Amino acid sequence: MPSDREGFCSWSNSHDIYMQYHDDEWGKPEFDGRKLFEMLTLETFQSGLSWIIILKKRDNFKIAFDNFNPKVISRYNNKKIKELMEDRSIVRNKKKILSTINNAKIYSNEFKSSNEFSDFFWKYVDHKPIINSRKELREIPKDTELSKKISKKMKELGFSFCGPVTVYSFMQASGIVNDHLVSCPHYLKCQKD
Repeated sequence: MPSDREGFCSWSNSHDIYMQYHDDEWGKPEFDGRKLFEMLTLETFQSGLSWIIILKKRDNFKIAFDNFNPKVISRYNNKKIKELMEDRSIVRNKKKILSTINNAKIYSNEFKSSNEFSDFFWKYVDHKPIINSRKELREIPKDTELSKKISKKMKELGFSFCGPVTVYSFMQASGIVNDHLVSCPHYLKCQKD
């Protein structure tokens, strides 16, 4: 661990990519619906894999999935699916690719705007992040009653690959939940952003 990282969330200290993601993005409240769709898509692809794999391929995902534009993704055809399945620069999992297309269709059909998609998630917390007070990583759960509730509603709308664990990871990443350790400098920063 770098000497200047004492007190930071320990998972962020093992690789430069983790440090940058943790310090610049993870846990900061995100209200832009398009950005939330990107985060949800990345969480979908992360399911069952190490997060660092996804972060290393993130720029490739942006290119392959048209900058995570749900309107464009919702119109993907078999030719585009074949292209994605042959693209070695991303995770080539057909179920996850089809899930992303499905989720883009739900986004496009159910939400009139980026703001509506954002509001769908943030209304569960009255548009204010849940501030937890975790002292150790082992205190952080894999899911919560709230992530189960949101997951259930998402599935009712037709979203896929949105189980409670994936939803909770998404909530942490997007700042709906602040799960930075209390010793971490970003614990308070994320409350101000």
